[in-house]
Amino acid sequence: MAVKEKVGRVVSDKMDKTVVVAVENRSAHPKYGKIVVKTRRFKAHDEENKCNEGDQVRIRETRPLSRTKRWEVVDILNTVAE
Repeated sequence: MAVKEKVGRVVSDKMDKTVVVAVENRSAHPKYGKIVVKTRRFKAHDEENKCNEGDQVRIRETRPLSRTKRWEVVDILNTVAE
């Protein structure tokens, strides 16, 4: 079974040990060809609270950790300078 991984941007880090990651999916419209951007938001586990808002992160699917949290932060790709 393949492990699902996604790359997205942290949009909220207000919770303890949890971040909200927005993953964009860009695809062409089937009829008109215009690029359509669809965004999904995932809650991901961040054990050490290292992620900040605006960081680009890689997340991996894991067992359910809470009612809405099924992902974990694997690594931080880009950080935002404050």
